[in-house]
Amino acid sequence: MKRAAIAVVAAVGGFAGVLGFNLGGSRAPLLHTSAPASNPPSGPPATPPPTSPGGSTTPTTTAGSSPPPTGVRSAVGTTYQYGYGQLAVRVTLDGTSITRVDTVGLQTADPYSQQLAQQVIPLLRHEVLAAQSAKVNGFSGATYTSEAYIYSLQSALDKLHKK
Repeated sequence: MKRAAIAVVAAVGGFAGVLGFNLGGSRAPLLHTSAPASNPPSGPPATPPPTSPGGSTTPTTTAGSSPPPTGVRSAVGTTYQYGYGQLAVRVTLDGTSITRVDTVGLQTADPYSQQLAQQVIPLLRHEVLAAQSAKVNGFSGATYTSEAYIYSLQSALDKLHKK
């Protein structure tokens, strides 16, 4: 009877140890978190701007709104710590279009993490430029790097007031 009790306690302890390692061991979750970007409100489509008698459009704004930003501008997102290092992203916009995304603060814990980041960051950059937002999927095998990249990107977009 004593052996059975010891075996059960050892099994439960081993299971708890493995579960603890997988949930928070060497792969620490992001230290910084932000709420995911909200979906745009659904409703009737926007009406086109009024036209002048000559047929050209005249820009109008409603009370409390501002015209879309113009010109080239950029911002650096928050540096995010993740399980294998830290990174920050710089976003460049031309008007409301994302034209460039650069990693400006990448530090990794080991050579494997560096190699993984060098492989996945160009893929993430391509996805962001295609989607024109931070609403992209991460990559399996590089989950923490993907999350840190997307969070920093969203932080930079927030600074630029891009939805």
